[in-house]
Amino acid sequence: MAAPDTIVNLDQLDPLKLKRDEFLLPSDTIYMDGNSLGPLPRSAKERVASVVEEQWGNDLIHSWNKHQWIDLPLTVGDKIATLIGAEKGQVIACDSTSVNLFKVLASALKINSKRRVVLSQRDNFPTDLYMVQGMSEFLGHQACELKSVKEELLLDSLDDSVAVLMLTQVNFRSGRLHDMQALTQRAHDNGVLVIWDLAHSAGALEINLDQCEVDFAVGCGYKYLNGGPGAPAFIYAAKKHHRDMAQPLSGWMGHAAPFEFEHDYRAAEAMQRFLAGTPNILSLAALDAALEVFSQVDMAELRAKSIGLSELFMSCVDASDSLSEFELLSPRNALERGSQLAYSHPQSFAISQALIAHNVVVDFRAPDIIRFGFTPLYLSYQDVWNASQVLIEIVEEQRYLDPKYHARSKVT
Repeated sequence: MAAPDTIVNLDQLDPLKLKRDEFLLPSDTIYMDGNSLGPLPRSAKERVASVVEEQWGNDLIHSWNKHQWIDLPLTVGDKIATLIGAEKGQVIACDSTSVNLFKVLASALKINSKRRVVLSQRDNFPTDLYMVQGMSEFLGHQACELKSVKEELLLDSLDDSVAVLMLTQVNFRSGRLHDMQALTQRAHDNGVLVIWDLAHSAGALEINLDQCEVDFAVGCGYKYLNGGPGAPAFIYAAKKHHRDMAQPLSGWMGHAAPFEFEHDYRAAEAMQRFLAGTPNILSLAALDAALEVFSQVDMAELRAKSIGLSELFMSCVDASDSLSEFELLSPRNALERGSQLAYSHPQSFAISQALIAHNVVVDFRAPDIIRFGFTPLYLSYQDVWNASQVLIEIVEEQRYLDPKYHARSKVT
């Protein structure tokens, strides 16, 4: 379906338009779910094949040294650091976001040991809240206690009982974007350490962890960083905490000299102390290669295109009478949201499944939310306009009423 000339012109002038060629995507698919799982970069496919066939296949165990497998957590961490406003040496790639959150929570609570409350937002991503709840059950409420409040009550809840403020920069449901600098500063003014979850922002917008004086951050590698399903996550820890930080998962790779095989544990210097078990080389290699798509990408240009794509889609929804039942949950002000739009609708699940069946891949979040992700590296303005027209047709013709769009699988 042809888009208006203005949209065609936007694509022609797009400084990121050639990045689309660096991804392997079905030619008939409009992929608007990169905020859940990024697509496959060509570089990642080639790298994994090389690691399997040449490095593992031919060089076997020698690859730990010959191909620097042992350094991948730090190598990948330094690449991620450039995307999140951090100097090198403050980011390491390892484990999952949940496990890494447990590590930095423990570290922050130990540093701020005279306090015990972890303050968070009530509608934070559940795993973040679960990890605090689990730590509280394990250590006892006298050592760790979760206090979750509505967003509007966060500032007033920062008192001298709070040890840690734990927030996700972009809300996974609504896409609302926190003011990282203002919240971090307010927390520090009250003696509170801050942990930011960057799962829905790293690789999607400009982040300045060092400039904002953030204490700790975590994030995943499989959304906007395109590292593949279950890709390693990452940890950021500000240099000022490197001497005092400690984490309870004292595995051998976090030891100062893992191949000395000493009886007692000695923590490694700096970020390596966040390692535990043997690094997952295949996954790290895929993520390392996937990060190459960000080479020569200006994050300000990426952010500008993200806003442009989402504004176009929102204007198409607003202009359609047939979509009047769609309620926008994301902020209308682009500066207050990440790289997604969330809409609620009584038939949101069925509509999302109908969209997917018509090759517009979105996702559903309970109870009634459809999320549209806008990843500038591979989405065009034409894609977004086409997706809006498919949505209008599905709703106008009530195709979502077909029973096949109401059956739920394990993953929604």
